[in-house]
Amino acid sequence: METIRGKVSHNLDLTDFYARLANYDRITLDLGTGDGKFAFCHADNFPNHFVIGVDSCRENLHEHSRAKLPNLLYIIASAQSLPQELRGLVSHITINFPWGSLLESLLNGDDRLLRGLESVAGSSAALDVRLNGGALAEQGWSLEYGAERIFENLTSAGWNLHKPEMLDSHVLRSFPSTWAKRLAFGRDPRAIYLSGCL
Repeated sequence: METIRGKVSHNLDLTDFYARLANYDRITLDLGTGDGKFAFCHADNFPNHFVIGVDSCRENLHEHSRAKLPNLLYIIASAQSLPQELRGLVSHITINFPWGSLLESLLNGDDRLLRGLESVAGSSAALDVRLNGGALAEQGWSLEYGAERIFENLTSAGWNLHKPEMLDSHVLRSFPSTWAKRLAFGRDPRAIYLSGCL
């Protein structure tokens, strides 16, 4: 499993990986972590949680992956091919403002992504998904219809989701991610929040 700190990547074996996870009662997976800010803030604010940020683009992770928090790890992997080492370990999955192939997979109900989410999720794992209008518009969807399609795909895959919630610019300004700040001050400061569990 390829991990990264700064500009240096490292192959972490299963023994070392499990050693890192020891003594943590909750494992959070931030999928499509981007520059890793949300994962960093979550690990910093919740030292009893082990936080794993996953993204396929290593260049974006150089800054936040330098952090020497014992409960933070960044993995280089695609959302459609999650590492087998994560199987059944994750108690909380977050997907914040996805775009590109991750958003496309959510919209299309890509089995590789949906099966991967199910495989890494532990018993009664929680799921939080935040979607923004600009990224959905690039895929040819309105915010409302795109969120509805993703809601349907996730519920069909076995997730029990609550009613979608609208997020306004005030909420986005206070959310600890780089993309949320850009959205809050952008031309379309709207987002939808989906949450639930297996």
